[in-house]
Amino acid sequence: MGAKVYVQTLGCPKNLVDSEIMLGLVTREGAEIVLDPEVADVYVVNTCAFIDPAKKESIDAILDLARYKESDPARRLIVTGCLAQRYGSELQEAMPEVDAFLGTGDFDRLPALLRDTRPADASGYGGAAHLLPDSSLPRLRTGPFFSAYLKVSEGCDHKCAFCIIPKIRGRHQSRPLDSILAEAAALAADGVVELNLIAQDLTAYGRDLRDGTSLAHLLRQLGGIEGLRWIRLLYTYPNFVSAPLLEAIAEVPAVCKYIDMPLQHISDRMLRRMRRERSGSSVRKLIERIRAAVPGIALRTSCIVGFPGETEDDFAELCEFVRQTRFDRLGVFEYSPEEGTEAGAFTDQVPARTKKRRYRELMRVQAEVAAELSSALVGSWQEVLVCGEGDDGSTHGRLATQAPDIDGFVRLEGQALPGEFVRAWITGAEVYDLVGRLPSLPIDRSVLHP
Repeated sequence: MGAKVYVQTLGCPKNLVDSEIMLGLVTREGAEIVLDPEVADVYVVNTCAFIDPAKKESIDAILDLARYKESDPARRLIVTGCLAQRYGSELQEAMPEVDAFLGTGDFDRLPALLRDTRPADASGYGGAAHLLPDSSLPRLRTGPFFSAYLKVSEGCDHKCAFCIIPKIRGRHQSRPLDSILAEAAALAADGVVELNLIAQDLTAYGRDLRDGTSLAHLLRQLGGIEGLRWIRLLYTYPNFVSAPLLEAIAEVPAVCKYIDMPLQHISDRMLRRMRRERSGSSVRKLIERIRAAVPGIALRTSCIVGFPGETEDDFAELCEFVRQTRFDRLGVFEYSPEEGTEAGAFTDQVPARTKKRRYRELMRVQAEVAAELSSALVGSWQEVLVCGEGDDGSTHGRLATQAPDIDGFVRLEGQALPGEFVRAWITGAEVYDLVGRLPSLPIDRSVLHP
């Protein structure tokens, strides 16, 4: 093939895995991956179309890379991912500078597309499709050697009023257990010590296989793979956090005592409008059940502010819920109306200024909680995975309760190599981040809490 390929990935870690499979496919056939767009002759943009800001970022990235074609018309620009799947035919008309589009269900055609100089017809895109990963597909990882994302399923069967993903990625489909275990073992053999499990709905894993496979069973199997020290759960849907799953989290040593469980709201009225399938009281009971089953577990959630019809009372209830529940991690999103979703057609949209104010207020509430939780760790020993240097040149790492890219980090005093697990004495705390000192340096025990 001989092409020099530059790939830009936007969106979530699930998109990142798709890009890494594309990279593996083209390098297997002789392409060279380059990090400098100046020297590339093929540009691939793996896009996101989840909300309006993501769509704008994707379009801006496409137009930025299109400029490289102005100096050399032989260069090719290929757009893949959710934006292509959702708007393929429209983009084909609006962006003639793009040579080809690939959807979320056929990006494995990229090597053939690089061999074929004819543009790919995007008229078939616009429905829902996905490509389920398999251990037989090559994958060229782009992140740190010691950490990887592992996609266990694709698609989603929920009908949340605000979400377009099921109409892009399609219905939920689980990977066979053997395929996941084979990939996990290969990653461990390649030096991965931290495995982050991802899916649109992680807790749905196995239900469609109808052979008794479940997320709990998967965790127990993964826990037996030599070399894996941390296995973390991301994107778990609250309806299916079962007792066997909580038992597996509590009992399997390699499974991080961490669960990412987007709740979106607590107001009964908002949950019904969002079609979240749970009441506020059941959400509260679920959190109590999780904390009772797995003492010390770190809970991460996400909330939407400014959903259509959200009143000041609804928002106040959400703020008080966050204040009382004391989530270890919290992400807040301003509601973005999406065409093709039920909520996008609601007439009682919340003004943009109100959404921004509520975003700032809820983040302030969480910042107070996070600062207190971080300060409580000062004067304790913590296991830290060393990740490398931060922007300030210091050594950075993460706790088992800090997922990559979305949570805070530990700034380490002392030297350690990336991929190492070290014990650090926590000497300071910021709102979301910590400061730790390695045992090779003197430890000031005066910071111990009384």
